[in-house]
Amino acid sequence: MEKIIIKNEDDTQEYGRALAEKLKPGAVIALIGDLGTGKTTLTKSIAKGLGIQEMITSPTFTIVQEYHKGRLPLYHFDVYRICDIEEMYELGYEEYFFGEGVCIVEWADLIMDLIPKDSIVIRIEYGSHEEERIYSIEKKR
Repeated sequence: MEKIIIKNEDDTQEYGRALAEKLKPGAVIALIGDLGTGKTTLTKSIAKGLGIQEMITSPTFTIVQEYHKGRLPLYHFDVYRICDIEEMYELGYEEYFFGEGVCIVEWADLIMDLIPKDSIVIRIEYGSHEEERIYSIEKKR
């Protein structure tokens, strides 16, 4: 497991853009963290790194937002309101997770059984000051 200290939003943007450069079709990034830790902020940084200029918003009520105007399509999931894992099947999640785009899943711990092996799992925790975050990064086994 790799740990990275993110001191501020500039660090988040730098990390997100660097990660985006390495992403290939079919990549799934599972984000785990408490409310307000910066999951959507990191998603916006990754989107920017993929060349997506559209406004990225948390898809809290729609579960998934699609963005197609970047180097790769981006599918941004927020599964916080999923009550039953069956909802993911009804959504056709497999077409997204095993497709040609990049999937970022906020609150991924709620559906971890569905997250594919070798996905990038990033746990985000509060750091020692207001803007600081600690990213714990690993591949799902």
